[in-house]
Amino acid sequence: MKTTFQSGRRGFLKRSALTTAGLITIPMANLAHIKPMKASDNPYLIGPIEGYAPRIGTLLSTMNMMRNWVISTVKDLTTEELDFQIDDKSNSIGAMLLHLAACERYYQLNTFDEMEWGSWDDAIKKEWDVPMKLGEEGRRQIKGHAIDYYLEKLEEVRNITKEEFAKREDSWLMISKPFFEGKLTNNHCKWFHVCEHESNHNGQIKFIKGRLP
Repeated sequence: MKTTFQSGRRGFLKRSALTTAGLITIPMANLAHIKPMKASDNPYLIGPIEGYAPRIGTLLSTMNMMRNWVISTVKDLTTEELDFQIDDKSNSIGAMLLHLAACERYYQLNTFDEMEWGSWDDAIKKEWDVPMKLGEEGRRQIKGHAIDYYLEKLEEVRNITKEEFAKREDSWLMISKPFFEGKLTNNHCKWFHVCEHESNHNGQIKFIKGRLP
């Protein structure tokens, strides 16, 4: 039997997690009265950021925290460690890092440029399709790079996200079009997916890192 304390604590933690993820609606007026934070090297400050609409800044601060965790996991890995595969069906850590950049790039095109998924030109596909899809081609092509290569790609793409987020108001997050499972999906959901997708791969990266030769 759950005690009142256990039920209350679990409920509080669940509500806190959902609020951070943006899944529980907080009136925009409440966020509007919160003084935005200055850009900070501290990834654990989640909330509005100077230069961004309140909700967008809060979303970006969550994405920054997740990125910081990924970087702290991989920043000291050698090229050989980045190329390591557990078996012939697995992806390397390097491939997954480039995949994260590709995923974010494609969601930029879909949400900022309002392009239908996959309708971008051949030059973009040539650069990003292999890391986006991974598989056999990813295992064959994505190798031989030092960690700086992957971190620069991630930063290059993230800088575009930051620039585009700064141009938009919070109402942009609520714009919805059919997407996941053909159901109406808003921009907030898509960008939350970019963040939780990175979290999933961070877990895989840690798993592989723990089994490096």
